[in-house]
Amino acid sequence: METVLWHLWWVWLAAALGLAILEILVPGFIFLGFAVGAALVALLVLLPLNLGLTALLALFALLSLAAWVILRRLFRASDDQSRVIREDINK
Repeated sequence: METVLWHLWWVWLAAALGLAILEILVPGFIFLGFAVGAALVALLVLLPLNLGLTALLALFALLSLAAWVILRRLFRASDDQSRVIREDINK
């Protein structure tokens, strides 16, 4: 059982690193949210919680969504920036 958990940890960690690299190539916070979710699930795999794959996938989805929402709120454009962007688009 321990070797299976070790392989799951590597899979989640590889997903987190791959998604973080994808965020660098294609910025937009969506991949970074998934990377944070995968990294947090990788940490959960190391804890002796005996979670199944279905529970890990559900936690990945919830943690990714939470990370995405938090990132969007932290790095939200100000009203002045949004107005300038809208004016540039409507030209």
